[in-house]
Amino acid sequence: MQENRTTSEKEELERERFALASQRIAQIPEENGCTEAYRDYFVKMAEFVLLMKNTWDFVADGSLYRASLEELQKRNRELYADILPENYDHSYANPAYAAERFGGSLGQLLSFVCAELRGMIPAAYEQSLYGMVIRMELLLEIYQAFLAAAEEENGIPSPEAIRQIAYWYVSDYYETESYEKVAGLVLPERDFATKIVMESDLSDLRYLYYYGEYVTENEIRTAKHLTEVSENTIKLMADTYTEGYRIGFEVGNKDISIKKTVNLIYCLGFERMMRQAIENFEKIGLKPTIYRAGSNIFQGRSVDKRGFFGANPNKQFDYDHKEDQALFLDKTLVNRKLECLQNAYELLKPEAAVFGGPAVVEIFGEKPFVPQSKEAACKLSEKQQKLSVEYASKAGALQNRYIKGEERSFTIIAFPVPEIGERYDEIFDEIIRINTLDYKLYQGIQQKIIDTLDLGDYVLIKGRGENHTDLKVMLHPLKNPDKETNFENCVADVNIPVGEVFTSPQLAGTEGVLHVTRVFLNELEYKDISIHFKDGMITEYTCGNFSTGEENRKYIRDNVLFHHDTLPIGEFAIGTNTTAYVTARKYGIEDKMPILIAEKTGPHFAVGDTCYSHAEEVKVYNPDGKEIIARDNEVSLLRKEDEGKAYFNCHTDITIPYDELGELSVVTKEGKTIPIISEGRFVLAGCEELNAPLI
Repeated sequence: MQENRTTSEKEELERERFALASQRIAQIPEENGCTEAYRDYFVKMAEFVLLMKNTWDFVADGSLYRASLEELQKRNRELYADILPENYDHSYANPAYAAERFGGSLGQLLSFVCAELRGMIPAAYEQSLYGMVIRMELLLEIYQAFLAAAEEENGIPSPEAIRQIAYWYVSDYYETESYEKVAGLVLPERDFATKIVMESDLSDLRYLYYYGEYVTENEIRTAKHLTEVSENTIKLMADTYTEGYRIGFEVGNKDISIKKTVNLIYCLGFERMMRQAIENFEKIGLKPTIYRAGSNIFQGRSVDKRGFFGANPNKQFDYDHKEDQALFLDKTLVNRKLECLQNAYELLKPEAAVFGGPAVVEIFGEKPFVPQSKEAACKLSEKQQKLSVEYASKAGALQNRYIKGEERSFTIIAFPVPEIGERYDEIFDEIIRINTLDYKLYQGIQQKIIDTLDLGDYVLIKGRGENHTDLKVMLHPLKNPDKETNFENCVADVNIPVGEVFTSPQLAGTEGVLHVTRVFLNELEYKDISIHFKDGMITEYTCGNFSTGEENRKYIRDNVLFHHDTLPIGEFAIGTNTTAYVTARKYGIEDKMPILIAEKTGPHFAVGDTCYSHAEEVKVYNPDGKEIIARDNEVSLLRKEDEGKAYFNCHTDITIPYDELGELSVVTKEGKTIPIISEGRFVLAGCEELNAPLI
């Protein structure tokens, strides 16, 4: 149905709508039809839309590719000026400012519209008439409501009238947007970003401005740095990334030959590496799909970006609008979203079946973000939180039906950006070294740890100093220890770099307190985070970020539990990459390390789904030939009765660094305690080499 709409007839209709909307919006700054208190808002919204119309023309006539670097930089800043931190306090995109001007309810709605109009930026650069038109018409419909109300006694429309306009905007366009979302994931012919990577002159940094993403010194210096490193270094970076992806299929006992596409996720500036990666993937029969990180109500807005993305002009803006769906989320809309998503997958069923999964390049080193909690920002009600959880669960199950978990894989690798500090070049080289450590060496040492853990009934983990962790983690009983194991020997495949052994614990009997004095999860800081478990499920939680216990609990519930009432421990792991730990301490970047690397620098615990989510039936083996039998827990086993109760569609790793770790010991069935780590050092025989970097 969506493809039928991409006809010349449909395009002509959209061009007519585009022209009419542009003409009408151009008149707004000259009019005085609405109540004076709201005139400034509509003038500013109109001016932004006209800027986007100008941007559309700038791209359409090829001026984008002829412009000087200075002009491109000036235009880029103009597009994002309104939400930059120095301007945000007086921006209508800031719900606190909008609420101050217009009151809470109308303020939230008009701030949402302001944020949604920013979805025109990618539409202009990707030349999507549809993406431009629907947002222009949204503004006009709301403006018309204010014009009509100005003739009445009250002078302004009711918040409910504006909410209804927003509601039907979302409901009406979810079908097209669902198709666009799935198409971006599975169709390689959606090649906007691929063409930039493969066809641009990467030595001419103007290409960074072809995306329409915000560009800062981070992206410019990253691109410059990658133009200066040797071809061998680029090849090493790309080979580690693509080979990790291939090995992930091999280790997971999955057939990569039946896959045709791989989704590439990266930050602007890494195009030289990505070009080599695309060539590598094509040699193993995989074409790239590259979609833009979400920037609207349909695709989702988050501080933690997924897709291709530039700099975040203001993380507080994304944080303020992450729950804008609270304005209209109800059961009817959830059902509508699920229906549209299923229709999209059904239309793209053959392409979804051959999609292999994501290959992610993460970045780190940016200034840590500590969000401000705003009363005026939209917040999901308790009922809406349950609806949000219901949607995520059903949407996850729906995706797994078309992109089977037991057949797909992934890989993740991370690199620093220049904001990490003056020693950026040095740190970058050190991270390349960490990403390419000798996996055979780690494989052997980790096998010794696994052999010891497999003797145990449970594991004890205790903190030291200010860390109050005191946990007992139960292990699954091994029926045939000669052929079975609880822990996966993880080297450089799906999670690069090397350095962990992990399991899905038995929930019954797993209990205690997990505490970390400071940790960053999905780009958000947590101070003194403390989580209590009983039979493997979260019972209590708090942190020290805010002044009240209520705010602290809400922060964790929203961003760690993702609105669930509780979550299980889905993973227990022991990180062994002491080299990464020492590097973080050497350069003072512990607070900037991504979880991908941080999880390798101590024991860690994931709350949410297991590491084998949706692929529990696929047999997985360690290099020693033993089958990893701990692929399920008591919650994931519920999939056999009700899939909706088995999965949470989240998995958040929380790491205890070595210097906060007092003891990690395994207790055998006979009651013997075998220490593996004591006072932050590996004490198990055969693991001495892991302590070398710590000396």
